[in-house]
Amino acid sequence: MVVAAYGLILPQGVLDIPAHGCLNIHASLLPRWRGAAPIQRAIEAGDQETGITIMRMDAGLDTGAMCLLRSVPIGLQETGGQLHDRLAALGAKSILEALALLARQSLFCTPQPDEGHTYARKIDPAERRLDWSRPAAELHDRIRAFDPVPGCMSTLAGEPALDIKIWSSRLVDAGDLPGEGTPGRVLLADGERVVVAAGLGALELGEVQRPGAKRMSCAEFQRGRAINLGDVFL
Repeated sequence: MVVAAYGLILPQGVLDIPAHGCLNIHASLLPRWRGAAPIQRAIEAGDQETGITIMRMDAGLDTGAMCLLRSVPIGLQETGGQLHDRLAALGAKSILEALALLARQSLFCTPQPDEGHTYARKIDPAERRLDWSRPAAELHDRIRAFDPVPGCMSTLAGEPALDIKIWSSRLVDAGDLPGEGTPGRVLLADGERVVVAAGLGALELGEVQRPGAKRMSCAEFQRGRAINLGDVFL
């Protein structure tokens, strides 16, 4: 039995059915990021590497013996959707390799180490809202991790206040900061660029989206709703 992204723990009675056991295609390098959202959590944590683990399933949560591992680097701007597609292709290739080894009785699996395991908890809808008191690097990693699902958002204060999805961003170097401000305050808004202060550093907003509209650049957004120096994202 081959399982990929099933989302539930199979009971022992099901695991015992196949004569050669059950193999799972897991989108991380176990034991790091066991659980429901390994792709997003790896990006959100700023990991530089992830991959695919083919594992023999047991009754635990991604705790089975590891049979084959294939690693890939995570790009500095790579999104959750982009990494998902790369790992899907790698996972397909890896399971074929594992099945071929199994057919030759050459698939050898080793228990996961006791140390180094982390849990990739399911994404809570409340995590979509950006907390501007956090460091800019942390916000940037969450924005790209949650693209395209579930996406990140923030509220631009004003009359009326406007909820905005933020799909991409860029870290602003300390030497390029146009000023200082409390977290969430707009440090630069010139009709093209929008830079927002974070708890540490600042973010330049890239692709954004207002309710009922498509994704657009910050420059396009500002032609419909001005963002001014000193405005605040909540």
